[in-house]
Amino acid sequence: MRAARLVGSSLTAMGRYKLRSGFMMLGSAVGVAAITLVVSVSRGAERKVLSTVRQLFGDSSVLVMAGGGTLMGGPRAGAARLTVDDVDAVAHEVPGLDGWDAQQGLGVTSVRRGEKSAMSRVLGGTERAERVWSRGVSRGEFFDAAAVGASARVALIGETTARELFGSEDPLGAEILVGSVPLRVIGVLERFGTDLHGMDRDAELLVPLTTVMRRILNVDTIGAAKLLVRRREDVASTAAEVKRVLRARHGLSGGQPNDFSVVSTVQVQKMVDQARRVLFLFLPLAAAIALLTGGAVSAALMLASVSQRVAEIGLRRAVGARPRDVALQFLLESAVTMMAGGLGGLLAGTLASRLAAARLHLPGDVFSWSAVALGLALSCLVGLAAGVLPARRAARLSPVEALR
Repeated sequence: MRAARLVGSSLTAMGRYKLRSGFMMLGSAVGVAAITLVVSVSRGAERKVLSTVRQLFGDSSVLVMAGGGTLMGGPRAGAARLTVDDVDAVAHEVPGLDGWDAQQGLGVTSVRRGEKSAMSRVLGGTERAERVWSRGVSRGEFFDAAAVGASARVALIGETTARELFGSEDPLGAEILVGSVPLRVIGVLERFGTDLHGMDRDAELLVPLTTVMRRILNVDTIGAAKLLVRRREDVASTAAEVKRVLRARHGLSGGQPNDFSVVSTVQVQKMVDQARRVLFLFLPLAAAIALLTGGAVSAALMLASVSQRVAEIGLRRAVGARPRDVALQFLLESAVTMMAGGLGGLLAGTLASRLAAARLHLPGDVFSWSAVALGLALSCLVGLAAGVLPARRAARLSPVEALR
């Protein structure tokens, strides 16, 4: 039997047994959609994680947080014991540092301008924040050391805050209120996007550190500090030295726990690697199990089909079809049905991945050709595997017995 006739017979059988074919395609579609969604979103999530880590930590840095702080959401207001003098001492005593910036903030609060208001995260930093955190201004100017020394009432605002408070107006030079403290807008921060917690970092205000500490919070402590390390290979040893200096300054004995946290790029890279293993091993594995389950259902349906089509198989054998022709027909039916379901699952998975990427604020296009190739290949392979046993059973049927 020629290949074209085999394919035609397979398509005819699919149309004749619509319910069976529909269930087989559904199992394949669900599995392929799951694989496409998981692989595509995983790649988008990986880009998001790496981008955020690169923005926050760079290639070589150490983050010090008071009382544990928060890693991606900014320092926690009121976290005690870490001071600017502590960080200044670390900068002088620990070799190999290339700069530092201290931060204090009051979390998300209402920022007002006339009748309009916006919920924004308010952070205080030094004039070194632009270089240390690799985030400057897209419009206006960054505040300088004189503004920090004088606790100047100035602010840099994120794009989201600027849009909510000023719309299409130019915010530069305008006055906003944080609590009862008036601040003059001198710049608009470069876009950041969302962080790993899904928080919009463009809904943010950056003001001089001393302004936050003295005029807004009235505290003498800071929430966090970022230290730049000159050589990447020295990050781990620098983090250990930072701990030693801070423990000595805080008078902590050997058995007392740290009242601060130190996180280095080395530790962050380990966490990222662990997350990547979960994203690219366990999640696709779970999706593949769904596809294999669909294959098992397809195999059961095909076996039932062999019993229902005994007379058809006997007639084909009687007019000259060889056992391998019968076996090949059932293999093709299974593979084509699963492949058709796989194409539908691919379209559904691609659409779902785009919707998920938009909801999770993942950067760029999450469409992945590797997900497409993987989904189609697996659907075809599972279809062939599901048809092996039914094909062998059909091929072994005796034409004389089948026609009785």
